[in-house]
Parts: sequence; structure tokens; C-alpha cells
Amino acid sequence: MRRRQLIAAGISMPLLLAWPVRAPWAAPAAAAAPFDADTVPALARALAGQPYEPPSRTLPAALDAISYDQFRDYRFRPDQALWREDGVPFQAQLFHRGFIFKERVDLHLVDGDRATPLAYRRERFDFGPQTPPPDDPALGHAGFRLHAPLNHADYYDELCVFLGASYFRAVARGLAYGLSARGLALGSGDPGPEEFPLFRAFWLERPAPGATSMVVHALLDSPSVAGAYRFVVAPAGEETTMDVEARLFPRVELRNAGIAPLTSMFEFDAGDRAGVDDFRPAVHDSDGLAILNGAGEQVWRPLRNPPQVAHSGFVDDNPRGFGLMQRKRDFADFQDAEARYEQRPSAWVEPLGDWGAGEVHLVELPTGNEFADNIVAFWRPRAPLAAGREHRFAYRLHWCADHAWLPRLARAVATRSGQADADGPAPRQYVVDFAGGGLDALAPDAAPRVEAQASAGELRNPVAYRLANGRWRLSFELLPGQAEVVELRARLLAADGAALSETWLSRWPA
Repeated sequence: MRRRQLIAAGISMPLLLAWPVRAPWAAPAAAAAPFDADTVPALARALAGQPYEPPSRTLPAALDAISYDQFRDYRFRPDQALWREDGVPFQAQLFHRGFIFKERVDLHLVDGDRATPLAYRRERFDFGPQTPPPDDPALGHAGFRLHAPLNHADYYDELCVFLGASYFRAVARGLAYGLSARGLALGSGDPGPEEFPLFRAFWLERPAPGATSMVVHALLDSPSVAGAYRFVVAPAGEETTMDVEARLFPRVELRNAGIAPLTSMFEFDAGDRAGVDDFRPAVHDSDGLAILNGAGEQVWRPLRNPPQVAHSGFVDDNPRGFGLMQRKRDFADFQDAEARYEQRPSAWVEPLGDWGAGEVHLVELPTGNEFADNIVAFWRPRAPLAAGREHRFAYRLHWCADHAWLPRLARAVATRSGQADADGPAPRQYVVDFAGGGLDALAPDAAPRVEAQASAGELRNPVAYRLANGRWRLSFELLPGQAEVVELRARLLAADGAALSETWLSRWPA
């Protein structure tokens, strides 16, 4: 585990929570209880009707003070994986509490219409040279991960992990962990402390033989809101999907709720590497925000590492999708034999049903290294989520190398910028490469029209030309003049005005 991955899982979450000591659904005895589709929503509704009570983080001394290196020796034994002997296509492995993962997360196994608490058993773990903790069934766990045959039919690869606050991640065939999703974001990038809701309990439904998906239920809680989540996890080779049903019960009015939040890292790339002294041409888990808005326009916004916190809102009505994508897929794009950023997944959020009015909100935080996530994207409803009511959101989360939502449109595959050879203050040249879609069908002697706009300053010399590798390059110069911020917009059109490419957006200065 790289240090940045550990940070993404928990170090950057100062408000990790734990389970109430006397919660009636957290009984230490392994007694089965009735379970159906309304069980977790009923718990969330009841929890929201009570004052929030910060739970204890108390651990035995052997766990409370261990270091990162010591915690790395705490490993789940694969031969103890849940359902390993049942011949089903999914297995579950558990995470031990300790180090930064102090909070107890209660796990339950659902078989039919009964749920049984999963007690802690020390024999499930290998502690290496470390002294094992007390074998206390009430110790609980920190989280879990699911395994399934992903790259080979006879091997159970790690598929997804739920660990730390409401964070979870997944991969598809040939990919490695990168960006994360969250159950809910509250105040990301806003002044003041961010609130991190926690998945404090999970219910894992036993998969049937031959099942192609697995169901996980989760109970979310924080000072401001409680929630019930249902995940249907389905690995399908080059794409892993999660159908998510979220039912939120705010304790207070939520004006800054982020629905279906994604969290990633962007340090630098060719379009934003001022002051970078690094042998690698790029370092990022994701290189752009993609949007398919309610009007059917496909948008690409390259990510940036700004000098200060930057917020961007893309107003929409019933969005058709958004995601943080990793479009660079060659080793040469990064030249990092350890991190292998070209193998990091993209994550695409597809709303199921109407989400109404709001905006896709992008937060970009400054970072000086690759070890902390600094990018957040989510849907923010225009109307606040009222207290004392239930609010439902359903969406399909696609974990994949790529996602073709409008394949007829060429995609922006590279963005570069640098000082322009022009008069005036801070002249800047932009170069955007497009590939695929309708551009591939252009006649050898044809060229697309350029549509390029700047919200301020002067945009000069927009032009498009074909490269030797078959891509098309759009280039222009920006003279910002006295403007403090300039929003940029460009795309390629056919002779009749039809779009040949997605819409490229950017902001000066980065």
C-alpha cells in the first residue's frame, strides 16, 4: 500500500466515528435477527430522530498505539475468507482495527431473511512479529473488501474495499486502485471543517452459487445526517458497476450536500506543471472531469492543481452523468514503474431517475505532492435537503478504464499550455488534441470548424489541423488583458454546425 493510498483511506478524515455503545442493533451476541429491504432504512430513520452522540474510539492498549509499520503486519488470512468453502463467486476479507482505523464498524451476514452479527475472531488474522490483541468478540472490525474472479477464472482478485468514513473503491479487469467514492460529502472545500459521515455498520448478503452480483447494505451517520445505502456490486470484466440507492434523513438542513462524491488526486500534467521538477511527465489518478448534461452536451474539463482552493459549478437540470476520468493509458504517459498511474480506474456516475436542478460541483485543492487526494466532484442539489424528511438518490457507478457515453463525438485526449509569443500581459497558448468519433470519418482534404470562446480578454488565431498520428489539434492564443479570471470553451464542428467533438472547458489562470 502506497502512503497516498493509505491517506485516501483514512488519514485525511479527522471526523472518523464509531458505533454507539448501547445501540440495540449492535448486540455482541451472534443472535440472528429478521432482515428485509426496510431494516436499514428504519434504523437510519430512527437514528436521525435522536441527538447525535459521538461514540467511543477506545481500543485495547495493544491496538491504540501501534504505528503504520506495525499495522501493516496485521493481515487477514485468505483461508478465512467468508464463503470460501461455499463455491460462490464472491468472497469477503475483513480489516482489523488499529492505527488510524480505531472506530468500530459492525458487520452482519444476511442469509435469506435473517441477519447475524459477525463477531471478531483473532484466528482470522496473521499478526506477523506483532503481539496479538485480546481475542474479544466485541472488538469488531474496521471494514471489509470483496474478492471475485476478475482477471482469471481460477483466482479471486480484490474487487472493492469499504474502509474509512464512507469511502469505498473498486477496480475492473487490468486496473489497480486509484480514486475513491464516498457515501456523502458535506462541506468539501468550504471554509471551516469538513464533516465526514461514516458507514458505521454493513450487512453483506450471502451470494448465491453462480451469482453475477452481490448486495451490500450500509448505515451512514454523522452529526448532520443519517442514511441507508444499498449497493449492488457487479464485476463484468472491463467494467465493475455498483447500483447505489441512497436514502438520507438529515438532522439539520443540508445546504452543502454532495451526492455521489468522487475523490481523486491530480498533481501535474503537460497543461499544468509550472515549477515542477520531476522526471515524470504526469502524476495523477484522474486527469479530467467529464459531464453529460441534461441537454445532451458532452463536456470535458481538464483537472488542475491550483495555487488556492478553486470551486467550479456546472449548472444543470437532470444530469445524465459525470465522472472523474483517467484518459491516459500508456506507461509512457507517466514513466512511473511503481505507481503505474496508467492503470488507475475512471469512475462514472449515471443517475437513475430524475435528480432535478442543481450543479456538478468540482473542488480543486492545491497540493505539493502525490500523497493526498486534492480533487472532489459531486452533485449538489439546488434546493437544500430539508431536515426531518427523507431524500432519495439512485445512481449507477461505473469503475472502468474508459466510458463511451456519446461515441460519435471525438474526445479531448491531451491538453497543453504555455507562454505565447504575443504582446500584452501574460499571453498564453493552448493546444488541445482530439481523437476518435466523427473526426475519424472526415475526408482527407476536409477540416473541422473551430468554435472557441473566452469570457474575457481576447482569444486569437483559433485553428485546427490534423497530426501525423491521426488526431486533430485545436490551438489558440489567449490575451487575458486586465481580467482576473477567464473561462475558456472550445469544440470542433462539422460544416453544417453539428458537433464533431465534446466541449472542452478550462479556466485561466489554473
